[in-house]
Amino acid sequence: MALLLSVTGAADAARQILVAAVSTPKPGAVLRLNEKAQFPASVIPKVNSARSSDSLSGVKLADLQMTCDAITVDMQTFCVMTNPYPVPPEDVGMNSYFYASQKCTDMGGWLPTAAQLIGAAPLVKLASTIDDSPLTASVDLDKTDGWRDRREMSSTLVTTQSGSNAAGTLGVTTGSLGNPLTGEPDPVPRPRVPSPESLQYVTVFDNKDRGGFAGSKAVSQPENFRCAFNKFQGPPRGGE
Repeated sequence: MALLLSVTGAADAARQILVAAVSTPKPGAVLRLNEKAQFPASVIPKVNSARSSDSLSGVKLADLQMTCDAITVDMQTFCVMTNPYPVPPEDVGMNSYFYASQKCTDMGGWLPTAAQLIGAAPLVKLASTIDDSPLTASVDLDKTDGWRDRREMSSTLVTTQSGSNAAGTLGVTTGSLGNPLTGEPDPVPRPRVPSPESLQYVTVFDNKDRGGFAGSKAVSQPENFRCAFNKFQGPPRGGE
């Protein structure tokens, strides 16, 4: 029969007859296969254990969705604090780049880049100038201690100098020795510079929701900052 079908050209016709069967399984009907002679897994009847597994032991869809904390704004792929980090009174003036980086890490996040902050400008009340809207930006409203434009820190770094000291230096600690196997002389002690004035972080401001660069400051200088976080599974947690 195979020889006859192949000779008569009826093999294709037979294949079409098979494919022409119904695609939705019904009692007493033939299941239609695709062009690769495959059928979908959805037509396989589920056993009771498979049916119960659909509910994931009572876990709801909301428990699996990626969300942000109540103190943050959802930026689609990450979360960013709605308000700047609340520096306690005893730490005022200490909130340098090092302080901000460590505090964000302590909270389980990171200090956001300038690009992330500028991208968040339409959704977050970033620090801004005194002529910006207090409804969409963090503006200085208290004139009792002066009235100034505001900006905030980002993790983006720049350097204002060139050379090996542009981004700090480990220095050479007194007592360091050269390698005697190669005849290397003992290195000359040099002071370390872990926080050079030439290494600066980029600051940004709201700029009427457009975002903008606001210059840079040395990593040792204090500035307002906010932290960013990865999303987590489950419903939003309350403020902490």
